[in-house]
Amino acid sequence: MGRFQEIGTATIPGNGTRLRLLQRNDEFSIKIAGTTGELMNSRLHGSEDALATLACERIVGVPGPRVLIGGLGMGFTLAAALSALAEDARVTVAELVPEVEEWNRGPLGAAAGYPLNDARASVHVGDVAELLREGDGNWDAILLDVDNGPEGLTRKENNWIYSPDGIAAAQKSLSPDGILAYWSAGPEHAFTERLRRAGFSVEPVTVRALRPGKGARHVIWLAW
Repeated sequence: MGRFQEIGTATIPGNGTRLRLLQRNDEFSIKIAGTTGELMNSRLHGSEDALATLACERIVGVPGPRVLIGGLGMGFTLAAALSALAEDARVTVAELVPEVEEWNRGPLGAAAGYPLNDARASVHVGDVAELLREGDGNWDAILLDVDNGPEGLTRKENNWIYSPDGIAAAQKSLSPDGILAYWSAGPEHAFTERLRRAGFSVEPVTVRALRPGKGARHVIWLAW
């Protein structure tokens, strides 16, 4: 199998946390420097795929759909969204860490099939919260995978996304029949209730990290 080799590093803006990009043959891993475990692995993306497919199937038939993805990661959510959407779709990915975009345009991009090369995709380098606060009501789907879930792991500022104010901003940013989806490493009943109190109909869906029936259980909240 060989050993992982570090091929890139990046610092998360605002808190100094350092990310490490590692490669072993055709496998990639992103870790937080100085900690054990992984943030992401290119062999475990079933739930990232599901975030896109579960949401995008709700907007099939919408002409010229606009989709916002919070968090580029290894590009799997973007790739799955593009696969599910028609040629007239436009997908914007907000990525806080500039180097993550560079990694996805370099060797890491091979893992998800270089989705950034698709003409329908564009990148906003910055916090997805900036776009949500604009609240333009023109996003047909908003897919948020910016941290480990409702309690931020990599950056405390991410907690706003899951707060009542963040939910309200996302709600204002959706088109009238739009769908909001959140990824989480695990369930949290309090967040389900928070979405309901905001006026959403909510469906928490359990998905697997590797593929159906395999890998850790993650949660996708669908809210409309």
